[in-house]
Amino acid sequence: MTRAAGERGNHRGAWGNQGDYGHRGGWGSRGDWAELLRISALFTVPGDALAGAAAVGRGPNRGTALAVCASLCLYEAGMALNDWADRDIDAVERPGRPLPSGRIAPGAALAAATGLTAAGLACAAAAGRPALATATALTGTVWAYDLGLKNTLAGPPTMAATRALDLLLGAAATAPVTPRPAGVRSALRPALRPAVLLGAHTLAVTAVSRREAVGGSSAAPLAALAVGTAIAWTATRRPSRSANPAARRPAPDVGATHRTRPVSRVAAVAGAVLAGGYAATIARPLAHAALNPSAYLLQRAVGSGIRAVIPLQAVLASRAGAHRTAAGLLALMPVARRLSRKVSAT
Repeated sequence: MTRAAGERGNHRGAWGNQGDYGHRGGWGSRGDWAELLRISALFTVPGDALAGAAAVGRGPNRGTALAVCASLCLYEAGMALNDWADRDIDAVERPGRPLPSGRIAPGAALAAATGLTAAGLACAAAAGRPALATATALTGTVWAYDLGLKNTLAGPPTMAATRALDLLLGAAATAPVTPRPAGVRSALRPALRPAVLLGAHTLAVTAVSRREAVGGSSAAPLAALAVGTAIAWTATRRPSRSANPAARRPAPDVGATHRTRPVSRVAAVAGAVLAGGYAATIARPLAHAALNPSAYLLQRAVGSGIRAVIPLQAVLASRAGAHRTAAGLLALMPVARRLSRKVSAT
């Protein structure tokens, strides 16, 4: 949900010009905040909640919308907090970043992180107690990563946990569950497998990102390539008709059910096609980085890995039978790619 240890943007973005980079009391311009918050990566967020909703066999509803809002707020809170925590390191490695350059004051970034966190928790609270509990765990994970864990061995697993929890947030906000622990566990059980797959992808990409500022070895991109291949293969496996009991009940989105065998066959075929698209998104950049693990190629691989979250979310939604949701998520891909040329996702 937040920027990985080595993810330090290497350009200022194209939304402003040199005249926009004045100090302005430390509050910066729109372009400065777009760079700080890495808005091109923001398009990878809504699919977490939508994939979680699909996993529990429900079409998007009010709870899903609140989960998306909570996820967006908490994601951007993590971005602002990460730059605040990294301001001294960035002053040496990336002096052009918004905080070390003085375009945005550290206090403003910390205030933004705090305000966005509060807004995210408020949105989750409006979706119900299970959603608030999940969002609270997500918030704690994001802040722990940014403020202490990112440069430790626990960094990549913690980052992976943020994505997994974000998908579970969508499931908890969407499914009609009782606040009792047993009811929550039962409702969220179908979302655990997609959460693990999303977390595994994030773990692999985060491991690559730890050396993207200075270059590294081929081990991390090769491992990430193997993980991505395994995820793509898993996504081609035919979904189980009995894996999601909730999905057999009538739901508003008929595309999010598994009640008939034909739907499962369509899901299997669509999942195989989408899995191929996911694999294609990550394979070439990671292969290049493995052959030449320079800082530039590692950063390109990380950027592609971040954007690959979108087709992976589409795979997960399609496997759950939510084909319309998957199609809508794929429509975000070109937008994210276009914005990444203006504001770095890393």
